[in-house]
Amino acid sequence: MYSFTPNGVCAQQIIFSINDGVVENVAFYGGCSGNLQGISRLVEGMQVGEAIVKLRGINCGGKGTSCPDQLATALEVGMKKQAV
Repeated sequence: MYSFTPNGVCAQQIIFSINDGVVENVAFYGGCSGNLQGISRLVEGMQVGEAIVKLRGINCGGKGTSCPDQLATALEVGMKKQAV
């Protein structure tokens, strides 16, 4: 299980796990509940690399990032930690 503190968005924490390269157990704390529940369900069972490609670069309100973009960053960090 990984915990990631996003920057520049409303969500305050992202919790997730990676099992054999697959995204599992995604939960956002804070932020737009309905949208973030939807994102969480959509990426469940997805290959980490595919999720990163789909979510990377999404911009919210001109912030230069978004909760999906921060999830992509969190997944990258999680993969790096697994590689160590």
